[in-house]
Amino acid sequence: MVNHKIEVRNLAIAYGGKQALGGVNLEVFENEIFGIIGPANSGKTSFLNAINRMDMMRPNMAVTGTIRINGLDTRSWRNVYDLRRKIGVVFPLPVGLPLSVYDNVALAPRMAGTAGSRSDLDELVERCLRRAALWDEVKDRLNHLGSLLSGGQQQRLTIARALSQSPEILMLDEFSIAVDPVTTMRIEDVLKELKSEMTIILVTNLVQQANRLADRTAFFLNGECVEIGTTEALFNGDAKDSRTNDYIGGKFG
Repeated sequence: MVNHKIEVRNLAIAYGGKQALGGVNLEVFENEIFGIIGPANSGKTSFLNAINRMDMMRPNMAVTGTIRINGLDTRSWRNVYDLRRKIGVVFPLPVGLPLSVYDNVALAPRMAGTAGSRSDLDELVERCLRRAALWDEVKDRLNHLGSLLSGGQQQRLTIARALSQSPEILMLDEFSIAVDPVTTMRIEDVLKELKSEMTIILVTNLVQQANRLADRTAFFLNGECVEIGTTEALFNGDAKDSRTNDYIGGKFG
């Protein structure tokens, strides 16, 4: 039996009264990589923002419909920070905090009061950096500013920071935009390993990246979730909607 990690029903998102996404109904399964593809302004990032309750920080963003995580409506959470601690987010561009490499990773558990002893925290930092395929490159520079790392290293540091809160869900929004191809492949290998421990939502503008990583893929277009299917079926030309085939085939985008 497949367990639903996230259930979305009749989701609609608008900014200042202008709809950005509407009529979305889907499920994301436990321990899968769920890919979301589609051209710019199709509603992909808005979808991630709604899961993470970012509308609370954006007065012009209105969200209707229902999103459930582990069966619980995300709007029923009294403390939104408890919800967000279950969700790690990696943005398109590296966001290196003006802190040391060590403190970038240690920040979330310290703020949550889960850091434990210094030795516990040391182990956590090392484990997260290893899982992000960064430890060997920074183990002798843990006290150096994370913002001085290369772009690819900063993006992996962002992943390590997201992992430090032991999330149940990891959301990546076009993580490879500012990352070189070699680093991109290293991060992809990390994501394949992490799937056994968490649910991953991968928004990508690279359709072949979805093909390599995603178990199932959703195609968003013009604020609509056009189609969802197994990645194998969609990329083998078995999509039900011709627009999906056209986008995957590179006819527009």
